[in-house]
Parts: sequence; C-alpha cells; structure tokens
Amino acid sequence: MSSSAHTLSDRAHNPILPGFHADPEILYSENTGRYYIYSTTDGQPGWGGWYFHVFSSDNLTDWHDDGIMLDVKSEQVPWASGNAWAPAIIERKEGDGYRYYFYYSGHSPEDNRKEIGVAVADSPTGPFVDLGRPIVKDSPAGHGQQIDVDVFRDPASGKYYLYWGNGYMAGAELNDDMTSLKEETITVMTPQGGTLETYAFREAPYVFYRNGIYYFLWSVDDTGSPNYHVAYGTSDSPLGPIKVADPCTILIQRPDKEIYGPAHNSVLNIPGSDEWCIVYHRINKDYIDRDKGPGWHREVCIDRMEFNPDGSIKPVVPTR
Repeated sequence: MSSSAHTLSDRAHNPILPGFHADPEILYSENTGRYYIYSTTDGQPGWGGWYFHVFSSDNLTDWHDDGIMLDVKSEQVPWASGNAWAPAIIERKEGDGYRYYFYYSGHSPEDNRKEIGVAVADSPTGPFVDLGRPIVKDSPAGHGQQIDVDVFRDPASGKYYLYWGNGYMAGAELNDDMTSLKEETITVMTPQGGTLETYAFREAPYVFYRNGIYYFLWSVDDTGSPNYHVAYGTSDSPLGPIKVADPCTILIQRPDKEIYGPAHNSVLNIPGSDEWCIVYHRINKDYIDRDKGPGWHREVCIDRMEFNPDGSIKPVVPTR
C-alpha cells in the first residue's frame, strides 16, 4: 500500500478520540486495510475502568467507535474483576486467515493483584475469546505490578515477544501458541539510571524495529504528573541490553500550549513508507489540578515521529 493512501493529516486533530481514554495501542491491519486503536477507558476514579473499546479509521484522523470488545467484569473474562488497563494487540496470518491476539492487564481477585491476560479473535473488532486465565502472574523482578503489556514481532527472526512492567521492565519470547511464554527466556531488562526529570524507568515499554535497530520506549514519572514523559534507548537484540539514548527524552509537556503529561505511547509505521507516528495520551487540561484526578482524565493524541540520519529519534512536537 502506498504511503499516499494513508498518511497523517497536518490539520489540527488532537485529541483524536472522544471522551477520556488512555494507554493507546495502534494497529494497522493488513487484513482490512484499516487502523485500529485499543485503549484504557478513562474517567473512572482510581483507574477503575473495566472494559476496552476499539476505534477504527482509514485515514488516522476520523475515528469510528466499533464498541466494547472486551468487558473484564463480565463472564468474558472469568479470572479478573476490573482495572482493564493498557492493552496491546498483534495481527498474525494463520493459514488462510488472520488471528488477533489481545493482551491486557486486569485485577485478579484470587491473587489480589494486577496480572496479564490474553484474548483471541478472527477480526480486529472481535468477538474476542479470553484464554480463561492470566499468562503473566508474577513479577520476575520481585516487585511492581504486572501491567502495561506490549507485543512485538521481530522482523529479523519472525519470533514474537511480550514486554511488561511497572517499576521494572521485563521481556520474554512467546511460544507459537501466542498465549504462553517461553519461561527460560524471561529477562529483566530495566533501563538503568536516570531520575524522574530524565529517564528513570516507570512503566509502559514499547518496542519497534527500524533499519536493524531495536528501539525501546518507556514512560517516566507518574501518569498524573504534568512531567510524565517518554524516554528511549536502543539495542541490537529484542531482549536487550538497552543503551539509553543521549538525548533520550522524545516527548514531554508543553505548558505554553496546555499540553501536560504526554506519554504511554505506541508507534505506527505507515504501510509502504518510512513515515512514523506516535500515539499517546495526555492529561486533559481541565483536570490538571491534583484534586481533579489528572491521572484518570486522559485523552488520546497522535503526532509525527521522525528520525535523524544516524537513526536517533528527533524530539516529537506534541500538537493541540
């Protein structure tokens, strides 16, 4: 598909989804030729959202709400009771069709903690059938929540990987069933060093590949802080080690434009091109005060992401 068919408009467009949404995951479907965004449904006190919507578009500007595709409080997900957070999805061609593997975190009342599950469908809008149990229950670092999952296909090897973590970053290769991990590959790969002002890892790992380089993006500080921002590093392997870039901050607040806390991102490569976009959430400017719950009044945005000749990422200019 040519890049002229699908390209990001320069007209004012943010936020791109109606209402409060966060932790956006973007997918381009070879099957349908459309783009899809899956997000945490926001606006519930204490990050209490319990279902995921899916939105679709053919131009990255006009988005259609295709409805609730996973309800964590319902019988659709027997192991979880709520806190439907931070999804990831991947499309895989299987036989004569396509399968969609949707990873997400939810609260397990049995274990009283956040864990990661997976649901599967034959269409990007569902219906999705949950595996019936979590696939990541324990922290390999011995601390932190099992949240903020990312899934990645390594184009160099064809292998699939899962990443997650809050306070730590872990990665592992997926088995061919896409619903279990190769336990021996689980690796704690937290980028080392930094501060809340620079690049200390907090959460939301996101991985992509370009020109032989593995890029690792993550969020710094607290999701309710205006300073919540995106840092990155690179590696020559999908399981690290990660070398923190210098400079490493590629997306951060613009108070002069009333843009606060832009982070927890996914990345899109426009099909058939070297044009890239970053999809992220920011705090709604009317809820920036601490007593208004900025951490769960977030909105989804998209902007261009560009590279320098040496492969480093240029700072993204978040737009209103």
